[in-house]
Amino acid sequence: MRRKADLPTKDCAVCGRPFVWRRKWAKVWDEVRYCSDACRARRSAAPRATAP
Repeated sequence: MRRKADLPTKDCAVCGRPFVWRRKWAKVWDEVRYCSDACRARRSAAPRATAP
């Protein structure tokens, strides 16, 4: 069994907090950018700049 300290971590793209690898993310770990559904929703709700 692995210790939690040995697992890879990333920083959330919205809140900047570090989060740890989870088993359900094993196949898509390179694509995971947000620590939670709340951060993912907050990111998509932010106004986007449009090109002139």
